[in-house]
Amino acid sequence: MFDLDKLGKEIEESEKESTNQDFWNDNLKATNFLKTLTFKKNLLKKYTTLNNLSKEIIEICEISIELNDENDLPNIIQNFETLQSLHSEISIQLKLNGKFDSRNAIIGIKQGAGGIDAQDWAEILVRMYKRWSERKQFKLDVLHLSTGDEAGIKSIVMKIEGNFAYGLLQSEKGSHRLVRISPFDTGNRRHTSFSLVEIMPELEKEEEIIIDPKDLRIDVFKAGGAGGQSVQKNSTAVRITHIPTNIKVSVQNERSQLLNKELAMKILQSRIMEVEIIKNQQKEAEIKGEHISADFGSQIRSYVMHPYKLVKDHRTNVEQSNIEEVLDGNIDSFIESYLIGKIK
Repeated sequence: MFDLDKLGKEIEESEKESTNQDFWNDNLKATNFLKTLTFKKNLLKKYTTLNNLSKEIIEICEISIELNDENDLPNIIQNFETLQSLHSEISIQLKLNGKFDSRNAIIGIKQGAGGIDAQDWAEILVRMYKRWSERKQFKLDVLHLSTGDEAGIKSIVMKIEGNFAYGLLQSEKGSHRLVRISPFDTGNRRHTSFSLVEIMPELEKEEEIIIDPKDLRIDVFKAGGAGGQSVQKNSTAVRITHIPTNIKVSVQNERSQLLNKELAMKILQSRIMEVEIIKNQQKEAEIKGEHISADFGSQIRSYVMHPYKLVKDHRTNVEQSNIEEVLDGNIDSFIESYLIGKIK
């Protein structure tokens, strides 16, 4: 049973501790402490709402049964649906207790097989995650963008800032497949396109991984664009390759080479950390006799627009026929099903 009184006392004690004179002596520790405090406050608010709503539904049901009155049935159904949604949200948050689950997320999207269709598909996925972020009231910033030759994008790196952004978006890691009538094919033929999604935790500065400079190859080049004034005359774009893992990061958004290099290093460290997280998950899975794929390119979800409309997650078998709604950011059913199966 969830101890509401205990959580309330923890919040009260934490609020007192946050007023101590030396609280901000350790900036990282203080920041993480306040994030935890905010999470506990939000959890208490949601659980109180859950508790009150449960009691309200029971009371309305008892009165309706006693009076043999069905007029409140629509209200009961609506409240019950709200109750289910809130319960699912709280259950997932309580189970997202990994070291980096509460962090902001770094999300990378790259075009896969499919040419110009794949570049267009990558841009559609970008919009899907932007709309999802808006629904969650998360903040999204573009860190790097490489546009397509004719349409769409070749690659993008974004930061999504919000409570448990990384923990929630772990479900999106892998290859996303689109089947549709290509708008770029004059013969109106059906095409299959792929885009790769990477999810990484944002690291605090004090947590950054120490990388031997000898393990890095740094290349600079002129930032690409649509042509004309959009193309930088100086070599400000930076590509960093981590030789031991062959992880490559390119950044060209900033105006200066130094800023691009700093941002590329930050993304590289997050990618290396994500590789370590996967390795640790594999070790834990081996002990439990389970299997976790380390292949970033493993196909996780299909979005079919023709000859029928269906979005299917190949890990959980969850399906949605309203593909337009899914592409508009309504992906919580896929996220929740994946996380419940992963952390049960």
